[in-house]
Amino acid sequence: MTRGVAAARAVWGGGIVLASRSLPIPRQVALALGIRHLAQAAAVLWRPNGLLARRGWTIDVAHGVSMLGLAVVTPRWRAAALANAVVAAAWARAAPYWKTEAVMNQVVVVTGASGGIGRAVARAFGARQARVALLARGKEGLEAAADDVTRSGGTALAIPTDVAEFDQVDAAASRVERELGPIDVWVNVAFTSVFAPFDEIEPDEFRRVTDVSYLGYVHGTMAALRRMKSRDRGTIVQVGSALAYRGIPLQSAYCGAKHAIQGFNEALRCELLHDGSHVRTTMVQMPAVNTPQFSWVRSKLPHQAQPVPPIYQPEVAARAVLHAADHPRRREYWVGGSTVGTLIANAVAPGVLDRYLARTGYRSQQTGAAKPSDQPENLWAPADRARDFGAHGRFDDKATPRSAQLWASRHHGAVAAAGGALAATALAVWRRARS
Repeated sequence: MTRGVAAARAVWGGGIVLASRSLPIPRQVALALGIRHLAQAAAVLWRPNGLLARRGWTIDVAHGVSMLGLAVVTPRWRAAALANAVVAAAWARAAPYWKTEAVMNQVVVVTGASGGIGRAVARAFGARQARVALLARGKEGLEAAADDVTRSGGTALAIPTDVAEFDQVDAAASRVERELGPIDVWVNVAFTSVFAPFDEIEPDEFRRVTDVSYLGYVHGTMAALRRMKSRDRGTIVQVGSALAYRGIPLQSAYCGAKHAIQGFNEALRCELLHDGSHVRTTMVQMPAVNTPQFSWVRSKLPHQAQPVPPIYQPEVAARAVLHAADHPRRREYWVGGSTVGTLIANAVAPGVLDRYLARTGYRSQQTGAAKPSDQPENLWAPADRARDFGAHGRFDDKATPRSAQLWASRHHGAVAAAGGALAATALAVWRRARS
């Protein structure tokens, strides 16, 4: 699809060059536009995975905004400029189809793939025809997740795995490479937790959360790195949380694990940079997400546990993970306005945030309903062994399926380019008004 769109752009650019004498704009401008399209098409045809293939959307948005500005300040060329803006918008709209065969056939491993964010991530990779290995413990959830990937258009390989056991993780990685091929992307998601005040958590419970939620990431990263470093390529995505920076009450074990992941991932990133390695690692810090965790994590609270609003759907998280996997040079991504606000507030006034969470943290993490007496727990055994919970939790009525902040973060180059073009247009209008 990438080469087809690039070829169409080449035809378009060539047509502009050939017709440059008869177009209702200066010939030099027409030639510049045509040559720009030809150069961009040639670059993509030469390197389908190159910068212009990934950033063409940014260039087209900036071009469209500049044409709108030209239409405002030069009435003589207004019609031609508006037509160019429309064409630029059409090319930008085609950007999602600039996917290469390499991306569409990636071999991807997702831990914690039977539910929540992991399930949504596996399904999203399947939708772009990736070969997806799903690692989790629960038989029913794992099989249903594999069906999701297959129905989405991908190839699924379900491997029952407890990420707390390195031997199981390493064996799963070996099986993936035997049956699907060399691993391109490894996504660590699997976790468990205990909702309770710290002094009500038993030592073995705290250790189990650490083994799964922290060492599970370490084990996954080790298994992936052992295979990727010898090939000098591959991407590891750590699914983190705003709680990697900011601890909150009732989640001490989980917050400790996320803080630990943050530290070990930063150390690993420094080592890879020192070695000049082309293996990349990045971290995606998530907001509160509507996942089944609130229906199966061990809870010692009197009421039903809930994510701290605002709540996002797992598909928002999945879009962020796929973008991070495609653009792993950035050290981390923040997802959701609440994550941005929390991390900034914690950097500026952590003591104030301590007191705020002391007042609100207990209430905001519980609904008014009593905790169900028969609620399953996944601390020691999978809750989805005989029942599929899916990707979504019980808070669909409160969760939002989109995030403006995530869109801006994914397209920060286009946002900056559009802002610059608008500023330049405003300046030109202001100068013309003064003259």
